[in-house]
Amino acid sequence: MTTVQVKRVFNNNVVLGLDDAGRDVVILGCGVGFGAHPNDVIDKERIERTFVPHDTSVERLASFVADIPLSIIEAIENVLPYAREQLGEHITERVLIPLADHVNFAVMRARENAHIEYPLVWEVENLYPAEVRVARYVHQYIEKTIDVSLSPQEIVPLALHFVNAQYGSGDMESVMRMTKALAASFEIIEQDHGISLDEESAAVARFITHMRFLFFRQQTHASTLPIGDGITAAVQEAQPREYATARRVAARLGELFQWNVTDEEVLYLALHVTRLTAPLRSNAPTAESR
Repeated sequence: MTTVQVKRVFNNNVVLGLDDAGRDVVILGCGVGFGAHPNDVIDKERIERTFVPHDTSVERLASFVADIPLSIIEAIENVLPYAREQLGEHITERVLIPLADHVNFAVMRARENAHIEYPLVWEVENLYPAEVRVARYVHQYIEKTIDVSLSPQEIVPLALHFVNAQYGSGDMESVMRMTKALAASFEIIEQDHGISLDEESAAVARFITHMRFLFFRQQTHASTLPIGDGITAAVQEAQPREYATARRVAARLGELFQWNVTDEEVLYLALHVTRLTAPLRSNAPTAESR
């Protein structure tokens, strides 16, 4: 992109324009909109940041961006490489505006001494430890860069934004529902097997990933690959307790979200429950030790 033709000026720093490829874009730059008029051409040297809409209209995106101070957008842009390094390539630039929008309101609340009590604090901290670590980093960076004292509870929604990025939803409410589903599932597993799960373990991480994809499949009505009845019967016979737990988890998900969890999904859940409870079985006394 070499130039942008102005379509609409939102403020001194935000302009809706048309790039040389004919795309509608939102451009940012200090003073880029000052004195600009429709059909004016803005040189690329004055453009600091370009946004192309993905899940929203270009007008709505421009309105969003226009309400966020440039300093906050720059701060979030600076922390995204760290978040991507820690969490993976799913942390793309699509996270930038929703995250900056949230931080903008968090900063305003802090300066007005207004605080929000967020639900699911325990669940988020225990189910998404990696995202919480990155959220703490972002929290500290914003406090230092913007010179504001944020509520520690703001770490929870910050972490959920990173969870949302991996889940692939534009809907934070869906992520909250998924978090409740995970918490309910772990509660059943711990109750059934009398254990306390290690949230940092690889088995828990794999289960959370599986549940995210299960949630996505339910949301999009996608199906799993069919599995022969013989495999299901073999797992039921070999791991009856774990399979029963998986059926309880499936039933709970059905109650919470009116899902129809298939037999194939129950089988996958049973395999994950087997991994999660493996330490319990490995520590069980053997005939030789009794």
